[in-house]
Parts: sequence; structure tokens; C-alpha cells
Amino acid sequence: MVREIDLERLTRNIFFKTSRSGGSGGQNVNKVATKVELLFDLNSSDVFTDEEKNTIRERLESRFQADGFLQIISQETRSQLENKDVALKKLATLLYEAIKVRKKRKKTRPSKRAIQARLDSKRKQSLKKINRKRVE
Repeated sequence: MVREIDLERLTRNIFFKTSRSGGSGGQNVNKVATKVELLFDLNSSDVFTDEEKNTIRERLESRFQADGFLQIISQETRSQLENKDVALKKLATLLYEAIKVRKKRKKTRPSKRAIQARLDSKRKQSLKKINRKRVE
């Protein structure tokens, strides 16, 4: 069972950087810093247990920077405030999915009927190709 993530406590370890966003938007892009870069410090966070932190580090390894911060960038909207909200939601979803306990896979085998159907279709395909050959 996965518990809910407390966003209030989570925001204590979040830093925001803003910059000018690229792409379309006309003069607004050149004047207003709407792009938001969210940096989350997992090491100093008291929201997660040590076990959960290790799980997050393993599953989100590629998203961590060299200094240990988890980085999320949002530049979807033309509003800095909306981009902050989007980045926070992305972070919460990412962390929630990372600490979710995954079900263990049960090994299964194809049924005899499925195996037979596969072999029949292969045989049918083979006969089709054989019948295309020229008879001399």
C-alpha cells in the first residue's frame, strides 16, 4: 500500500529557478521568465524513509543531477505560476510512481492450444510460399 505524499512537507526541499522559455510566444517569450526548473533535494527530505529514498534513487537514477538534485523542467504554459504548479504535480506523480510497490511477475507458459495455433499459422505461411514457386 502506497501512502499519499505530503506536498506541504515536500516543498521545504524544493528550489525553483526561472528563465526565459524558448519556442513560440512572440515578444512575451523574450521579456518574461516563464520557464520553471524545479530542483528537489531528496537527501535532506524528511518526507521519505531511508528505504523509500533508496528506491527513489534506483528508479529515477537518470533524472538526478551530479549534485544529487532531482530536476524537473516545465515550460508548457505562458504563466510562471502555472508552470510551477505543473512542475510540482510532475514531481508528486514521479515520486508516487517511484515508491509504489510493484507486483512480482508470475511466470506463465503458453497453452497447448496457443502453441498449436502458432505452429499452424507458420505451416500455413510456409505452404503459401512453397506454392508461389515455379514448377519446372
